[in-house]
Amino acid sequence: MNSFGVVVASTLVVGLRSDHEIVKLRQLVRDEAIAQGFSLVDQTKFVTAASELARNTLMHGGGGDATLNVLANGTRKGLRLTFVDKGAGIADVDRAMQDGFSSGAGLGLGLGGARRLCDEFEIRSEPGKGTTVSITKWKLR
Repeated sequence: MNSFGVVVASTLVVGLRSDHEIVKLRQLVRDEAIAQGFSLVDQTKFVTAASELARNTLMHGGGGDATLNVLANGTRKGLRLTFVDKGAGIADVDRAMQDGFSSGAGLGLGLGGARRLCDEFEIRSEPGKGTTVSITKWKLR
């Protein structure tokens, strides 16, 4: 248990170095969301955010790892995903979070869209050292 009363019930780490591993992560996240009793809408939201962030980890971060935690906090259950890469990092995180910003050929809805699909969102990035993004979705028991 941490200082906020959150208990990590289980942890699973998935490497993100290929499209195949992104598909694997999506399925694992969906399976765990079902096991935790998330609604179909919340399953879809969390899997969509996970897919977007996994793709960013691979394409912009050169690959990395995703850690899936099953959480408990009083009357709530939750899932937390943390994506870590050692890529180029994000020079301007505030700008990258804005809809319409894209460092590639995408629509520029990735980071901001992922944030809107989750209950908690945290990003840390340092140019030349990589990026860590953590998302959490909570469910009342």
